[in-house]
This record gives sequence, structure tokens and C-alpha cells, in this order.
Amino acid sequence: MKSISNYTKLVPYLYFIAITAYWFTIVNRTEGLTAYPILLFAIPFLWQILKPSKKLNFTLGITFMCISSYLILAFVSDMLQIISLSYPIKQFMVYGGLFIFASFAMALWIIKNSLAKSV
Repeated sequence: MKSISNYTKLVPYLYFIAITAYWFTIVNRTEGLTAYPILLFAIPFLWQILKPSKKLNFTLGITFMCISSYLILAFVSDMLQIISLSYPIKQFMVYGGLFIFASFAMALWIIKNSLAKSV
């Protein structure tokens, strides 16, 4: 049972690595060589899997929680039509709604992992 709890701590990092890889493949199809800097976003998450650091973990959690909170506010304001957005942005927000809430949950999970006691 202890091994399962060790692997569940890796889920948020693997999630963000998978999102980065997906984003890279989409941009690489259209932009080509300029998409490679996107892979740099995966390095801190890969580093957390290989050599965990509580400070980096907490920093990643807070950073992505703030970004996700901002995206949630934009998503809710679009749904309530507080601000007007162009059609492509609205279409992106419909498809990205699940991603936004999943990213927020994963960021909270990272923070929970960083605040948990070391065993």
C-alpha cells in the first residue's frame, strides 16, 4: 500500500508533463522549430520526479494555482458574459474548460504534497 501512495504523489507532475508534450506537438505541427522552447516548461516537473525539492514544489504549486485561478476567472466571466471576447477565444475556452479546472486541482495537489510531512 505504501508504494501506491508513493506513485500517487507523481500524478500532478506527470499531468503537467503530458500537457506540455501535448502543447508541444500541437504547436510543432504549425510552427515547426519554434515550438521547442515549450519543452522547457516540463523541466521543473521532471526535476521534481527525479530529485524532489520542497521549495521548488511549493513554488510550482503556487505559480500554477495562480495561473489556474486567473484562467478560472476568465472562464467564468466569459460564461457570464461580463467581458466580450472574440469567437476563437470563446471556442478555446469551451474546449479548455476541463483543462483549467484539472490544472487547478493538480496545482492544489502539488501544494498538498509540499506541505505534507516528510516520512
